Amino acid sequence: MITGFVFRRTNAKKQCRMSVTEFYGIRNFIVGARNLECRRDRRRKCRGMKKKDLEMGLQKVRNFEDPDPFLEQYMTPATIAADILFDAYSKGDVQGMKVIDLGCGTGMFSIGAWMLGAAQVDGFDISESALKIAEANKQELGAEVTFHNIDILKVEEKADTVFMNPPFGCQNRNADRPFLDRAMKLSECIYSIHMANTLDFIVEYCEKRGRKVTFSKIYKYDIHNTFSFHTKTKKTVDVAVVNIR
Repeated sequence: MITGFVFRRTNAKKQCRMSVTEFYGIRNFIVGARNLECRRDRRRKCRGMKKKDLEMGLQKVRNFEDPDPFLEQYMTPATIAADILFDAYSKGDVQGMKVIDLGCGTGMFSIGAWMLGAAQVDGFDISESALKIAEANKQELGAEVTFHNIDILKVEEKADTVFMNPPFGCQNRNADRPFLDRAMKLSECIYSIHMANTLDFIVEYCEKRGRKVTFSKIYKYDIHNTFSFHTKTKKTVDVAVVNIR
């Protein structure tokens, strides 16, 4: 009886032994399952999100603290960003997709895409100071977004959808063209903001490169007194948002 008891106990110990590989394999499976359930839960919440809820969330994204006039750093207003993102979301260009925010600034489009259930979001910007604020916004809002400090001309990562608010070219002529060229190399679907009076040029520019502006919408864009060369408290300009495919 004693021998049998010892045998069963010893056998149980042997059965309980587990290699390091097996242990980490099980642990990774559990962690992966939890992460998958979290993503599913977030997507369920996204399906019930309204545009006003998105806008309210984006109102929490902090602005530039020391904007660079050479880079024309103006944060996209939450109202406009929410409208662009929600339109893209309704077309199936956000949820479950890999999204890039080109010239992400403080993370407005990046965080908005995450809120709408993007599977992966990467923001790229050359400005370290802007990315510090973007990282702070990411932490405060709990966003699963990755920011990269890099010149947009060096970005090679492909994506399903690109969002961007490139420089308008007021300080540096044609500053938006490198953004357009890079975006067209990275994705088949692009949402971009430009001065409204350049819309015809943007359409022609894209057509020459085998792309088409499938949708455009005009917005009133308020530029506040930010730099020394601004003479008015606020200037309102017309901008055109285009969807390039």
